[in-house]
Amino acid sequence: MKTVVNTDRAPQAIGPYSQAIKANGFLFLSGQIPLDPVSGQIVYGGISMQTYQVLNNIKAILESEGLTLDQVVKTTVFLKNMNDFADVNKVYTEFFTTQPPARSCVAVAGLPRDVNVEIEVTAVY
Repeated sequence: MKTVVNTDRAPQAIGPYSQAIKANGFLFLSGQIPLDPVSGQIVYGGISMQTYQVLNNIKAILESEGLTLDQVVKTTVFLKNMNDFADVNKVYTEFFTTQPPARSCVAVAGLPRDVNVEIEVTAVY
Protein backbone atom coordinates (compact mmCIF):
# COMPACT_ATOMS: atom_id res chain seq x y z
CA MET A 1 0.00 0.00 0.00
CA LYS A 2 1.21 3.49 -0.78
CA THR A 3 0.23 6.98 0.28
CA VAL A 4 0.89 10.18 -1.66
CA VAL A 5 2.70 12.88 0.34
CA ASN A 6 2.27 16.51 -0.60
CA THR A 7 3.16 19.74 1.20
CA ASP A 8 2.88 23.37 0.21
CA ARG A 9 6.24 23.99 1.96
CA ALA A 10 8.01 22.54 -1.09
CA PRO A 11 7.50 23.12 -4.81
CA GLN A 12 4.52 21.38 -6.34
CA ALA A 13 5.24 18.69 -8.89
CA ILE A 14 5.78 20.10 -12.38
CA GLY A 15 4.65 16.88 -14.04
CA PRO A 16 2.61 13.73 -13.49
CA TYR A 17 4.33 12.60 -10.28
CA SER A 18 4.05 13.06 -6.51
CA GLN A 19 6.40 14.98 -4.26
CA ALA A 20 6.84 11.78 -2.29
CA ILE A 21 5.34 8.35 -1.71
CA LYS A 22 5.08 6.65 1.67
CA ALA A 23 5.26 2.85 1.45
CA ASN A 24 6.29 0.02 3.80
CA GLY A 25 8.14 2.21 6.30
CA PHE A 26 9.96 4.22 3.64
CA LEU A 27 9.48 7.69 2.20
CA PHE A 28 10.56 7.99 -1.43
CA LEU A 29 11.04 11.61 -2.50
CA SER A 30 10.93 12.56 -6.14
CA GLY A 31 13.93 14.43 -7.43
CA GLN A 32 13.91 18.02 -6.24
CA ILE A 33 15.21 20.87 -8.34
CA PRO A 34 15.97 24.42 -7.13
CA LEU A 35 12.45 25.81 -7.30
CA ASP A 36 11.31 28.35 -4.74
CA PRO A 37 8.11 26.89 -3.22
CA VAL A 38 6.47 30.31 -2.91
CA SER A 39 7.19 31.80 -6.33
CA GLY A 40 7.55 28.57 -8.27
CA GLN A 41 10.60 30.11 -9.95
CA ILE A 42 14.07 28.66 -10.29
CA VAL A 43 16.63 29.93 -7.78
CA TYR A 44 19.66 31.26 -9.63
CA GLY A 45 23.02 32.38 -8.27
CA GLY A 46 25.24 29.41 -8.99
CA ILE A 47 25.46 25.78 -8.02
CA SER A 48 25.76 26.46 -4.29
CA MET A 49 22.55 28.51 -4.17
CA GLN A 50 20.74 25.89 -6.24
CA THR A 51 21.96 23.08 -3.97
CA TYR A 52 20.80 24.95 -0.86
CA GLN A 53 17.33 25.33 -2.36
CA VAL A 54 17.14 21.68 -3.39
CA LEU A 55 18.13 20.47 0.07
CA ASN A 56 15.76 22.90 1.79
CA ASN A 57 12.94 21.57 -0.41
CA ILE A 58 13.87 18.01 0.60
CA LYS A 59 14.00 19.00 4.25
CA ALA A 60 10.52 20.56 4.01
CA ILE A 61 9.00 17.41 2.54
CA LEU A 62 10.64 15.25 5.21
CA GLU A 63 9.45 17.58 7.98
CA SER A 64 5.89 17.42 6.65
CA GLU A 65 6.03 13.72 7.56
CA GLY A 66 7.73 14.27 10.92
CA LEU A 67 11.12 13.13 9.59
CA THR A 68 14.57 14.72 9.58
CA LEU A 69 17.58 14.47 7.33
CA ASP A 70 19.01 11.97 9.83
CA GLN A 71 16.43 9.47 8.58
CA VAL A 72 17.59 9.68 4.97
CA VAL A 73 19.25 6.40 3.99
CA LYS A 74 20.02 7.02 0.29
CA THR A 75 20.45 10.01 -1.98
CA THR A 76 21.04 10.32 -5.68
CA VAL A 77 22.58 13.56 -6.93
CA PHE A 78 22.22 14.47 -10.59
CA LEU A 79 24.62 17.13 -11.85
CA LYS A 80 24.58 18.93 -15.16
CA ASN A 81 28.34 19.42 -14.81
CA MET A 82 30.59 17.14 -12.76
CA ASN A 83 32.92 20.12 -12.25
CA ASP A 84 30.32 21.30 -9.69
CA PHE A 85 30.92 18.20 -7.53
CA ALA A 86 33.12 19.93 -4.91
CA ASP A 87 30.76 22.91 -4.51
CA VAL A 88 27.75 20.61 -4.14
CA ASN A 89 29.64 18.59 -1.53
CA LYS A 90 30.35 21.72 0.52
CA VAL A 91 26.64 22.48 0.79
CA TYR A 92 25.65 18.81 1.15
CA THR A 93 27.88 18.38 4.22
CA GLU A 94 26.08 21.28 5.94
CA PHE A 95 22.82 19.31 5.73
CA PHE A 96 24.12 15.78 6.35
CA THR A 97 26.43 16.40 9.30
CA THR A 98 26.47 12.98 10.99
CA GLN A 99 26.09 9.49 9.58
CA PRO A 100 25.61 10.66 5.99
CA PRO A 101 23.38 8.46 3.83
CA ALA A 102 24.56 6.22 1.04
CA ARG A 103 24.86 8.27 -2.14
CA SER A 104 25.26 8.10 -5.88
CA CYS A 105 26.27 11.10 -7.94
CA VAL A 106 26.05 11.17 -11.71
CA ALA A 107 26.49 13.72 -14.45
CA VAL A 108 23.57 13.93 -16.85
CA ALA A 109 23.03 15.55 -20.24
CA GLY A 110 20.25 17.77 -18.94
CA LEU A 111 17.82 18.36 -16.08
CA PRO A 112 14.26 19.75 -15.93
CA ARG A 113 14.05 23.48 -16.60
CA ASP A 114 17.77 23.43 -17.40
CA VAL A 115 18.82 23.55 -13.73
CA ASN A 116 22.28 22.46 -12.57
CA VAL A 117 21.35 19.99 -9.82
CA GLU A 118 18.57 17.59 -8.85
CA ILE A 119 18.57 15.37 -5.77
CA GLU A 120 16.25 12.51 -4.81
CA VAL A 121 16.21 10.76 -1.44
CA THR A 122 14.82 7.75 0.36
CA ALA A 123 14.14 7.98 4.09
CA VAL A 124 12.94 5.53 6.75
CA TYR A 125 10.23 6.12 9.35
